[in-house]
Parts: sequence; structure tokens; C-alpha cells
Amino acid sequence: MKKSLLLPLTLLILSVHQGMAKELPNVLIMGDSISIGYSPYVIENLKGVAEVRRHKGNAGPTIRGVAGIEEWLGKEKWDLIHFNWGLWDMYGWEYHKEDRSPEAYGTRLELLVGRLKKTGAKLIWATTTPACPANETTMARRFKQDIRISPELERKYLEAALAVMKKNGVEVNDLHAFMKPQWIKYAIADNNVHFTKLGSQKLGEQVAKAIQSALSFKTSGPKR
Repeated sequence: MKKSLLLPLTLLILSVHQGMAKELPNVLIMGDSISIGYSPYVIENLKGVAEVRRHKGNAGPTIRGVAGIEEWLGKEKWDLIHFNWGLWDMYGWEYHKEDRSPEAYGTRLELLVGRLKKTGAKLIWATTTPACPANETTMARRFKQDIRISPELERKYLEAALAVMKKNGVEVNDLHAFMKPQWIKYAIADNNVHFTKLGSQKLGEQVAKAIQSALSFKTSGPKR
């Protein structure tokens, strides 16, 4: 009798476990190579809290975002999307001949946010991590251009993005403010926008905190 009950009980436990796993909120991370670096740490920090995924490839500038957003969103029902565009719009790289002015950046970002809002997901904007203080190495090596983003120009991009987020009621995760004072500690080099493994880990922890906080608020709702 006991043996006859064992199999149904086991199947019931597995069914409940699978049901619980399916109930985890779906989270999408969208962004450039900075997000490629920190996404594994977000996934690790949110195990059992959310099903976190990142789209394939590099979201690049807003130009690429407008072209690729449908593919990246796919057919999944997302509960939360954490996203960024910025560094590519500042530096250009393969897109250095395109109009990437702060004004054009803001206009395309408005289109992208409008599309993301249609998903019904909770949106979190990650401010663009700091521009490197020296001439950026890839632009110098591959495109023979000495590109250094001044603090004034960087601020224009940051403000353009924040204006779009404020207008659309999008929550902000200020990764720029988080990483700027720690640049020397975590940057690969002064001519490189990327971070060390430890720097990516710290960013991942910060992103995970923002996502978990937003999901908790979404579940419980505002206090009355």
C-alpha cells in the first residue's frame, strides 16, 4: 500500500515544484556589452526570485534598438524589463557616421520606451555607465578617431534619457551614479568603457537589488 502511494505522491511533489517555478516573474535585460558583463550575476542573485534572461547580442545604439527590439522582445510575456542604450550613441563605433546627437538619441529613445510600455511590463531604465576619461581605444584603433566624451556632452545624453523616463513614468536605476565614484577601482582602463569581472559583479548586484525591489513592490503594491 505504501509503495502504491509513493509514485503518485512523488508526481504530486514534482508537479507542485514545476508549478512554483512557472510562477516566477519573467525578467528581460536589454542593453549593450556592459549588460552582457553583469547579466550572469543578476541571474545568480535572483535565483528562486525571478526567471532572468537577456536577449542575444549587443543592443548597441538606439538606431540598432529601433531595428531589433521586436526580435529581442519575442513572444514572451515579460513582467519586468531592465534596459539601457547610451554608450554606443555617445561613441558611435560601427555607427560613428550616423546621427547620434543627444537630440536624435532622445527621439529614438522615446520610440523605444513607447514600444516597451506596450508590453505591460514594469520598466526600469539603467542610466548609462560612465564614459571613459581618456580617448576611447576602439575608436582610435579601428576607426582612427580620437574620441573623448567630455563631462558636458555626457551630461546631455544622461539628461536626454532622464527626460524621456520622467515623461513616461519609468523607474530609474542610476548605475552611472553608482559606478562613477568607483571608476578607478573597477574600470579596465581609462581608455575603455568596460569593467573588470569584479566591477561587473558589483553592477550585477546593484541591478538585482533594483529588480527585486520593483518586483516586491509590484506584488505587494503601495502601502496605504
